Amino acid sequence: MERNLIQIYNSLTRKKEEFISLEAGSVKMYACGPTVYNYFHIGNARTFLFFDVVRKYLEYRGYDVTYVQNITDIDDKIINQSIQEGIPATDVAAKYIEAFLKDTAKLGLTPPTHQPLATKYIGQMIKLIRELEIAGFAYEVNGDVYFSVNKSSEYGRLSGRKTEEQKVGARVDKNTDKQNPADFTLWKRSKPGEPKWKSPWGEGRPGWHTECVVMSRDLLGATFDIHGGAIDLLFPHHENELAQANALQTKPMVNYWMHGGFLNMRGEKMSKSLDNFLLTRDVFEKFDAETIRTFFLSKHYRSPIEYSPELLEEAKVAVNNFYDALQDIRYLDFAQSETVVTDSADEYKRKFQEMMDDDFNTAKAMSVLFDLSRKIKNQRDFSVEERQGFALILVKFGKVLGFFSDIQARLAVTGLTDPLMKILIDLRAALKAEKNFVMADMIREKLSKTGIELRDKKEGTTWSFRE
Repeated sequence: MERNLIQIYNSLTRKKEEFISLEAGSVKMYACGPTVYNYFHIGNARTFLFFDVVRKYLEYRGYDVTYVQNITDIDDKIINQSIQEGIPATDVAAKYIEAFLKDTAKLGLTPPTHQPLATKYIGQMIKLIRELEIAGFAYEVNGDVYFSVNKSSEYGRLSGRKTEEQKVGARVDKNTDKQNPADFTLWKRSKPGEPKWKSPWGEGRPGWHTECVVMSRDLLGATFDIHGGAIDLLFPHHENELAQANALQTKPMVNYWMHGGFLNMRGEKMSKSLDNFLLTRDVFEKFDAETIRTFFLSKHYRSPIEYSPELLEEAKVAVNNFYDALQDIRYLDFAQSETVVTDSADEYKRKFQEMMDDDFNTAKAMSVLFDLSRKIKNQRDFSVEERQGFALILVKFGKVLGFFSDIQARLAVTGLTDPLMKILIDLRAALKAEKNFVMADMIREKLSKTGIELRDKKEGTTWSFRE
């Protein structure tokens, strides 16, 4: 086991704990992925993006991270979508898996170490359900198999919910076959025309809560370091995962449970079921990946966020400020280590790690990046060498948070465009001085359509790329 200064808020104990990895120098981490029945919405993107940052930061701290993110490619929602689209459920899953991979790549997420499909693990799921049945934790009724929550002495510990408090509703199905309304499905018998697999209980398919147990055990072992997801997965999904694992082993399934807050829309959780969502690919039409990343990371991951186009616009300005700061020193080799580091820049390094070590507080870590950006622009108080040191630190930390993946290309284009933009900005200023505002506005509008944004300030007009 390895000791360090990283603190993680553990949903199981409801407090921050020092992170101690099971194996020195390595971390085994699982975060729940999508159910591929549609394009994922921007609220889902927050969760996917955050755990990508957790993975990146742990790697920055020197850990060898094995990161698993599953893909649920069989589910009632997928079957319903196949009926709606008039295509087989397998085609629905394939269509939205492709879209998911494309959109997460555009979002700047590093592919997980493993990204297993639920349908590739059906045999292992059947085996696990059978083990639960033999152990007395599961029972079969007319081809359906349920987990008996009354047999699990610690059921509800993760979510804080007591079994007797769980009434029929949004999270507990009404089903007269169940011995207890809170019992959850392990195996569901198939209806005519639905995807199905053979099992000891007849043809059917596994329940959602069994999938992650099987895949995590196979790829990470019976006990692993971190299990994460959005807060709505705390119950019932993660509670039900934990119940199955606890029924089959005495050692803990997971040492640290992490859950991210909601992205709200008009005060309510963004959700397809509430029909108050925006697809990530639609948000991309107005805002680039780094703007979205800034919007999310400027808030602590456990805090809710209200979706706000205005705040996204502010995030876009913040991203542009990063590149504006780096423009004057764009020919610096950002792939090198910070060979020129002032004592002050080294202090920023300490601050950045201190913030991220405190339960991945990206909001405070982002403030370190903003301060560095201002230092780079400050030609009056700092030498070129000092500003270069700040720039190297900014880019290094920015990459830990998922920024600057294409910095050389973006700044190289900026270098070629600078002289031309100066001509256009001077021309526009002359037109405005002549009160020819129609032509001045036309220049601005034409540039905007090509992805270049002008910003008028007291000290003059600046420009930046808008992806």
